[in-house]
This record gives sequence, C-alpha cells and structure tokens, in this order.
Amino acid sequence: MEDKTRPAILVSACLLGVSCKYDGGHNRREQVIALKDRFHLIPACPEQLGGLPTPRIPSEIRDGRVFAKDGTDVTENFTKGAQEALRLAKLFDCSCAVLKARSPSCGSGMIYDGTFSGTKTAGDGVTAALLKKQGIRIYSEDETEFLGWA
Repeated sequence: MEDKTRPAILVSACLLGVSCKYDGGHNRREQVIALKDRFHLIPACPEQLGGLPTPRIPSEIRDGRVFAKDGTDVTENFTKGAQEALRLAKLFDCSCAVLKARSPSCGSGMIYDGTFSGTKTAGDGVTAALLKKQGIRIYSEDETEFLGWA
C-alpha cells in the first residue's frame, strides 16, 4: 500500500547508482539517495526508456536536435524517452523531479553545446523541457541541499 504522506518524485536513475550512464557507469549521489527518507523515488533513465543501449555513444543537443558524437541523429530516441519519463511522472503523480545536470536528456538551464568540447550553454535537455512544459518542477542533483530535502 502506497504511503500518501510521502510524495513521489521522479529521479534520474544514474543519480541513484544505476549503471545507465552513456559510458556504462553511474552518477551516484548520496544526497539524492537520502531523499528516500522523505519521498517515494521513481527512478528513470530517459535515454534507456527511449531505446538507447548502455553503454552508448555520448550525445549532445545542437540546433534543436540530439546527435551522438559519431553524427547519428538520436532525437527520436530522446523524444520517446522524454515521453516515457513523463508517463511515469504522471502515473506516480510527481510534481517535481531531480535530474542529472547538463545532460542532453535531463539538464535544466544549462547543457553542453553540441560541440563535444565540454562547452556549456543555456538550455534544457529533452526530458527536462517536456516535464517543465507539463508543470513539473526540475531540480539538479546539486540543488537538493538548498531545498532542505537532504
């Protein structure tokens, strides 16, 4: 039986230690895992949900499309993954999400610029943008302590 006193939040699975990162690793963050004491954590990796393998070629957004470093257009995979992440957020009634900063899926406010040079630019990842359009608040793994969650 679900505990209705603890709200659900969508979380980038890599932040919980799931090995779904493009290189097969993870981005485990203890302060994100600690959120389990106050919230139901709903893990999601939009890139996997969109059908991309792990490991996979890294991707970045350029000119409104998502390209793997080898030039392959993977926009469709990222779009499908964003839609599936939104489906999970709605299913579990998530009003917010903690997503991986700067990711082409999950980045919010700042992402890599599409040159694969490590240069950052203002913008949102595909999933973050879709969730925001649906009124879901987005936080990065670096913002949880400022919210008093962890």
